[in-house]
Amino acid sequence: MSERETINGTPVTEEQIAAWAKEAETGYDIAALKKRGRGRPGRGAEPSQVIALRLTVDEISALDARAEREGKSRSEVIREALASA
Repeated sequence: MSERETINGTPVTEEQIAAWAKEAETGYDIAALKKRGRGRPGRGAEPSQVIALRLTVDEISALDARAEREGKSRSEVIREALASA
């Protein structure tokens, strides 16, 4: 690898890739994988809905700056703003 690949900021080593390949070749416990469920975990008792939101370039920049400053996602910042309104 000429450029270091990372996962969540942690460099991926050749040893880790070899371990993942060995794990894949050995096979996975399908029953255990199915138990985990699919998709993102729920945020409450009711299903969440995805909505589209149009923002200006300046609004997106402000949103991204706040999210980075607070270590949150765009969605988390928007949800908090709605909850405090």
